[in-house]
Amino acid sequence: MSRQEILLESGTNELEIIEFYIQEEGSDREPSYFGVNVAKVVEVIESPDLEASPAARHPSFLGTLAHRDRVLPVIDLGVWLSLKRQTIGHEVILVTQFNQRTTGFLVTGVTQIHRLSWQEVNPPGRYVSTLDSNCITGMARIEDHFVLLLDLEKVVSDLDPDFGAEASEIEGRPGEGRWALVVDDSGVMRHMVQENLERAGFSTVIRDNGEEAWKFLTGESPGRPGEPERVDILVSDIEMPRMDGYSLTKRIKEHQELRAMPVILFSSLITQELRHKGEAVGADDQISKPEFASLAERALALIGERKPKGVDLEIA
Repeated sequence: MSRQEILLESGTNELEIIEFYIQEEGSDREPSYFGVNVAKVVEVIESPDLEASPAARHPSFLGTLAHRDRVLPVIDLGVWLSLKRQTIGHEVILVTQFNQRTTGFLVTGVTQIHRLSWQEVNPPGRYVSTLDSNCITGMARIEDHFVLLLDLEKVVSDLDPDFGAEASEIEGRPGEGRWALVVDDSGVMRHMVQENLERAGFSTVIRDNGEEAWKFLTGESPGRPGEPERVDILVSDIEMPRMDGYSLTKRIKEHQELRAMPVILFSSLITQELRHKGEAVGADDQISKPEFASLAERALALIGERKPKGVDLEIA
């Protein structure tokens, strides 16, 4: 099987990341290496001279560029990460597209693209997860250094107060008595999905990666106090350490007891071009972040098509 075929197949628990770095001030300092899913990067361009405006909402916002017949907002990722980036000239801008938005991120440079298994990506260590920006969702050792995977959705949501502000289209609390398993490695998104569903009456179980969710569903990991013995629906991100949303969905749909549970993939990676990946693993619905307005309604519609008592977990 060719490399391209592997990457186009869903449920292989693999991803491609583009690795980039930020060089901090001080010649003796090693660069800080980061990565994002290559599917979110449209192109890499050389940065013109940009300076933050004193009137900007956040010091990391560098204004906008005219790029390919559109206005491109640019964020200095070093400033946002509280890193004192050294100005060396020939810096680059990662032009990204996710959450139905196009955004540029200024970094020092790009190294290369890597293909990894999600099993190689571990949740952030205690030190990393306590950074003020709290935007590291995973870390992987590549050659002789660690690469930190960034939660760019948090960057955008922190800088845009309207992000995810759509009101639910549901009136009342029709989800009362229903349990939703919410799986996302981004703390910001977990909170927003949980809040959206609970506003509609759902009770929620939260896990931060596909592996933890799978162990909960199959009883390999006991539930926490107050958690149910059944769930009615799964709402899952796609990009997660250890096991991604495609692999989790594929396992569920191949499992004799769990396959009846509806699965919604809720991710910034869901586009018309990539929707076929979710269909290939059996996802019942796919919603692009941050379309929160219809999430609870679509969850209830799927539950209504399934047996009323949810799916019993394999808890001994």
